[in-house]
Amino acid sequence: MTASCKLSELVLPSGHRAVTLENESASVTVLPEKGAEIHSFVNRARGIDVLWKSPWKLSAPGTGLPLAIGNTEPQWMDRYAGGWQEIFPNGGDECVYKGAALSFHGEASISEWDYSVLRNDLSCVKVEFTVALRRSPFRLTRTMIVEANLPGFLMEESIVNQGEEDLHYMWGHHPAVGGTSLDGDCVLQVPARAFQNHGVQISANARIPPGASAAWPWITGKDGRLLDLSKVPPAAERAAEFGYLSDLESGWYGITSRANGFGFGLAWPRDIFPHLWFWQELRGSFAYPWYGRCRVMALEPFTSIPGTGLVNAIAAGTAPLLRAGAKVEANLAAIFYQETEGVLSALGTDGKAKFRR
Repeated sequence: MTASCKLSELVLPSGHRAVTLENESASVTVLPEKGAEIHSFVNRARGIDVLWKSPWKLSAPGTGLPLAIGNTEPQWMDRYAGGWQEIFPNGGDECVYKGAALSFHGEASISEWDYSVLRNDLSCVKVEFTVALRRSPFRLTRTMIVEANLPGFLMEESIVNQGEEDLHYMWGHHPAVGGTSLDGDCVLQVPARAFQNHGVQISANARIPPGASAAWPWITGKDGRLLDLSKVPPAAERAAEFGYLSDLESGWYGITSRANGFGFGLAWPRDIFPHLWFWQELRGSFAYPWYGRCRVMALEPFTSIPGTGLVNAIAAGTAPLLRAGAKVEANLAAIFYQETEGVLSALGTDGKAKFRR
């Protein structure tokens, strides 16, 4: 079967400009003016978007509530509609680095990116997105590629330090999975050896004590029960967790929805992103912005831990240093696979997957 590729440029009802790359298997929609955010990733055979959508929805460009305080986290969360963000050069809490106030989850995730179409034919669609940051002298380039017969998309990325001094950074990908993708018997395949809970209890419904660590995926919960974190709790159970997976054997994971018969897989270069941030808001967090109404989960490839801002990552020795004028590159792949193919056992950044029976 030959899957014809297609490119569409449109304006969403919210007023955001959007670019959609698709073939017969998958469709991915990007919002260039909103951090080049990946707004949706749809399995076309089943009509399911695996990316979560927040109940406060996508707000129109230029709108938002004024704040009485200078905290950038609620500013980011007010505009967070779910989907998949690129986090750079700061991850988590705002901080000040080299005199620049770095906002929650970084400037790249909220900036307007430019884009240009590099290729558009039946066998391949290729679009390049670029942004030059204002508060740090970094330039980011992301080329997104949909190819015929590939059930997903590829990303080729680079970050350049255009300044004349060396700079630390945090870099990560923030894909939030939700909706029917978490329905029923949902399991994770992750080649990690260790898990550590975040040092602060984020919710009374957190099942794991703050700072607890163990071999992935088994960990002792607050009530003394042994928990298998590779299994997503059912919809009837409230849970909220935040932690880190490390000591990765390779850079990939799969999230399989057995109720839907397919999975979402992500691959990345382990040397660039050696950590996975792991968080679940499974109707277990209350107060702003969750209020017990959100069922969403994410596994996020990241350069650094903890997820509390660049200054803390530097102190922990996990923030990379990019020399003046230097470049770092990374290729990623996001695909769909069928449960009938077996259990995902490997996924490469070329989008090629292996399975075991």
